Amino acid sequence: MSASTFRVERAVSAIRHTQSDDRAPHRAVAPRYPSLTTTVPKEFVHRASIAEVLLTGWERRGEQHFTVTAQWPRLHGFFATLDGYHDPLLAAETIRQAGLLLAHAEFGVPLDHKFLMWDLAVDVKADGLRLGTTPASVVIEIACSDIKRRGKNLSGLHLDAVIHRDGQQVATGAASFTCTTPAVYQRIRAPRIGDGGVNPIPLTSPVAPQNVGRISPTDVVLSPLPDPDRWQLRVDTRHPALFDHPVDHVPGMVLLEAARQATVAFLGRNCLPVGITSEFTRYAELNAPCVIEACALPPCPQGRERVLVTGRQDGTVLFTSAVTVAPPAP
Repeated sequence: MSASTFRVERAVSAIRHTQSDDRAPHRAVAPRYPSLTTTVPKEFVHRASIAEVLLTGWERRGEQHFTVTAQWPRLHGFFATLDGYHDPLLAAETIRQAGLLLAHAEFGVPLDHKFLMWDLAVDVKADGLRLGTTPASVVIEIACSDIKRRGKNLSGLHLDAVIHRDGQQVATGAASFTCTTPAVYQRIRAPRIGDGGVNPIPLTSPVAPQNVGRISPTDVVLSPLPDPDRWQLRVDTRHPALFDHPVDHVPGMVLLEAARQATVAFLGRNCLPVGITSEFTRYAELNAPCVIEACALPPCPQGRERVLVTGRQDGTVLFTSAVTVAPPAP
């Protein structure tokens, strides 16, 4: 279970339209800059940093269908380019942000409500992730289903997403989440966090960055353990991208990154993930060690290898991720 617990310091300002002065003649004026692009409000995607917002707009297409636009940078502070390809986890983060955006902007979920992600899956076409000479502009077609309400308020939904770039489908994905009021969330979390904050366990040493497909040790989320194919989750709450704002648990995207890094370490080579299917069953707590394990799954067609990554805390499974990687280059 991965919960998004973004704290809203101020509400998104409403757009005000001033009334024209009827005493003065007026005429319709075309916008001076008709095609400018900006990001959606960072509060809608639970980000403190504007630089971490990928989405640029949205439009309702039907009762449960929407179009969301986004931009993938050629150089991101954390989602690094991989041998000339955009990081596939950018697609996962785009889907995560799109679900939050629609919940707030189209389904009326208050900004202070808490979100619990239960599953997140993404499949990408490697050719569609190639870096270009400009950032990649993508269009995400989203269909919502299994919409649940508590009274008039949305309490959860499932979304299926198809991502297009330059008119071509480059990825598909899906996610399910529930949302709840701050009071209910506090009651759920009180046994673990009490009334105050959580003190994380001491920061552990990283494995060698080159062994998990990273350059900087600050971006490594695994620490070595003596047993083969097992690591301790390395939780650096100071990381500006993985911990964009204070939370009382390990965010789901940190767990996805742990699954990706464990896959690289398990296979013993840098590899491009082309599919990740994850399920979250419990919160990953900050104040207890989390053990990450990897094992092989039966391979897919076209020579694609599959790795099952499991996270456990106090002997209980927190999440599982089935990671599919492209075959090594000849």
